[in-house]
Amino acid sequence: MCGRYALTATPGDVAEAFGLAGLEAFPPRYNIAPTQPILVVRAGEKGPPGSNLPERRALLARWGFTPAWVKDPATFPLLINARSETAAEKASFRAAMRHRRIVVPASGFYEWHRPAKGSGLPSQAYWVHPRRGGLVAFGGVMETWASADGSEVDTVAILTTRATGPMAAVHERMPVVIAQEEMNRWLDCLRQEPRDVADLMRPPPEDAFELIPVSDRVNKVSDTHPDIQAPVVPQPVKGETPGMQKPRSSQLSLF
Repeated sequence: MCGRYALTATPGDVAEAFGLAGLEAFPPRYNIAPTQPILVVRAGEKGPPGSNLPERRALLARWGFTPAWVKDPATFPLLINARSETAAEKASFRAAMRHRRIVVPASGFYEWHRPAKGSGLPSQAYWVHPRRGGLVAFGGVMETWASADGSEVDTVAILTTRATGPMAAVHERMPVVIAQEEMNRWLDCLRQEPRDVADLMRPPPEDAFELIPVSDRVNKVSDTHPDIQAPVVPQPVKGETPGMQKPRSSQLSLF
C-alpha cells in the first residue's frame, strides 16, 4: 500500500529527471496525503521535432481515483491505490490502464508496521527512500471525472505490487516503481497495451531502497515539517517482543 509520500526535490531536479519543460515552481512537500493535489506526469499528444515519442506533460491531479461512470463521488470509496496484478481487469481501473497511465514523481514514501492486535506493541512508521538518493517514479493511473454541471477533476491512483525482503515484514505491498529507462514504454498508451507493460509492474531491485524508522508525527496530515523524516529508535518488528529486540542502527535496509 502507499498512503503517504513526499516530494522534496527542486522543480529543476524534477524537470530534469522526468524530461519536463516549463515546470512551474513548487515548494518541497514532506507529507503528501490522499485527497490532496499531487504532481503527475503523462504523455502529451505529440513529441518534439524529429522524435517519434510523445512529449511528457506535468499536471496536478487529486490523489483519490474516481471512475468516470461514478455518479456521486460522495457515495464511492476513496481509491488511492490499485493492485497492479488485477488493475487491467477491474471495472474501476480498466479504461485508465489502457488509456491513461501516468507516473508520480516522489522522493520516497511512508509505511507503517502494524503489529497484530493483542501483541501489546505500537505501530512503527518508516520513511522509505532510494538508497542512492534522487527521485523515483511511481506507476499510476488517471481518470477525469465530470459532474452533472460540467465541472471536471483529474483523479489518480498509485499502483502497488508485492513487497519483498525485509519490507514484507513491515507491509505486504509497496508502490510500483517505473525505471527511468522504461518510462517511455509505460507512458505510451497509444502503442503499449496493459499486457505489453505488465512486466514493468514488478517489485524494484532488492538494493533500491532504505527503510528508516521515524516518529508517529507523520500520522498527522497537518505536520509537514522536514524533521518528520528524522530517524528514531525503531519499535520491534514482526516476530519480536520488546525484551527480545536486538540493538540496531537508526537505518535499516529495506530489502
